[in-house]
Amino acid sequence: MDHDELQKRYGHDDYYWGTEPNGLAETVLEFAPERTAPAAIDIGSGEGRDAVYLAEHGYGVLAVDPVPNGLEKAERLAKERGVHIQTRCADVNDLDFPSMDVVYSCGALQYLRPENREKQFARFKTATTDGGVHVLFAFVDHPEIPTAPDWGDNEHFYQPGELRDYYDDWNILREGELVFDDDSGGEPHQHAAETIIAEKPDE
Repeated sequence: MDHDELQKRYGHDDYYWGTEPNGLAETVLEFAPERTAPAAIDIGSGEGRDAVYLAEHGYGVLAVDPVPNGLEKAERLAKERGVHIQTRCADVNDLDFPSMDVVYSCGALQYLRPENREKQFARFKTATTDGGVHVLFAFVDHPEIPTAPDWGDNEHFYQPGELRDYYDDWNILREGELVFDDDSGGEPHQHAAETIIAEKPDE
């Protein structure tokens, strides 16, 4: 879905994606290193459901999204839940950030243009503490799954196994493939995706 359309959908009072965390966000607590005052970034935070969840579990969270209405609602949700998050309006294609223990993204990596991926994944890895983890989700091109009706011109599929290739020098803690049903845009469809949880080796 393109950013203009998301801006419209996030402009309503209700939360388009809901307020409960995605299941992938819950795995962060299982795999992330135990640290005092851990720091996490949510790349493509949308309306903040996962960023707020991490803040509720003691993380200092930077929620990043290119859609202003989403960030406003993320701040509202954090206030309602009694936690604090930082927000930044930014595009994943030129995003940089301070050192993080957790780099999390669910539903935004498709906006990273293919020609920028190697550079940006390297940048994200460099900005991760030793022993820190990346918990990531990417939509994958699948020969049996048609492109979703609300797929935007600024969205780009990953090839099968591509996401993992960016982490050949890290410890792979978990990876998975999935096909799931969705009705975003008001028309039922399916998506194919891959997930990875990777740990930065200690130097």
